[in-house]
Amino acid sequence: MFAMVFDGVGQKLRPETRPIPKPQKGEVLVEVLACAVCRTDLHLIDGELADPKLPVVPGHEIVGRVVALGEGVDNHEISDRIGIPWLGYTCGECHYCLSGRENLCDHARFTGCHIDGGYATHTLADARYCFPLPDNYDDAEAAPLLCAGLIGHRTLSAAGDAQRLGIYGFGAAAHIIAQVAIHEGRKLYAFTRTGDETAQEFATSLGCVWSGGSEEVPPEELEAAMIFAPVGALVPAALKAVEKGGTVVLGGIHMSDIPSMPYSILWGERTIHSIANLTRNDALEFLETAGRVKIETSVTLMPLNQANEALERLRNGEVSGAIVLIP
Repeated sequence: MFAMVFDGVGQKLRPETRPIPKPQKGEVLVEVLACAVCRTDLHLIDGELADPKLPVVPGHEIVGRVVALGEGVDNHEISDRIGIPWLGYTCGECHYCLSGRENLCDHARFTGCHIDGGYATHTLADARYCFPLPDNYDDAEAAPLLCAGLIGHRTLSAAGDAQRLGIYGFGAAAHIIAQVAIHEGRKLYAFTRTGDETAQEFATSLGCVWSGGSEEVPPEELEAAMIFAPVGALVPAALKAVEKGGTVVLGGIHMSDIPSMPYSILWGERTIHSIANLTRNDALEFLETAGRVKIETSVTLMPLNQANEALERLRNGEVSGAIVLIP
């Protein structure tokens, strides 16, 4: 098998040829068909995620075909097309797991961080954390659903039933969940980097009623706002844009420091709510929705051996939607 491997901060991913592994008890061996590139992968290579396994194969938006089953696997069959997301293992015994909050499990392991991921031709996964994919997406279209879509779903859920909804950072997660929110009849307001007319036009083309720079004031107060860009300075900006009682949901795994801000923009029972990881139930709910509501995922295809170039294009904001690596 071929893989792109990360050894540590400051190093490019390197190509490596390895023997194809054999699945152990409870695992599936998957031939990777597509793997989307996520901003979390940038946080990994920039050293912003705690305690990754090194060396590690990044990638956690994996579409693949089951080619071998480990002992005891009865929820998948050979040739099944499945998706492998960020959450790769939880203990099932801590108070978080037992209270339906496995996304907060202290012993969780994450694909492409603690478990080798999808920047490869093959990967192993715990069968319990793999999911059947809706048939109305090809492999590349389905890949961004597995993190951008899932985190977007959890973020939108935290925004409650807000009808006037702002989105800060119009990348992979935003362009997916915006379509779901618009399908639900919500009014969306898109905030992008200042002067990024391409992203603003993209947001409008998907049905957002307004788009502008992140420092701009929307034409009406928002009931809630979702922040996907890893920029702490957007938190005060979003708080100023939401009405009293509104919620600002932080959808990223990492964010730069939030600057000092006056209490007056938080007062009025405004809430800041962070999103951490996902649960298996999130995956089941969102993929069921994606099967009913055809989401147009905007994807740019690149070969697996160009993973370093793909990461730099993502870092520089050169792509609308998501980059998908094809082995």
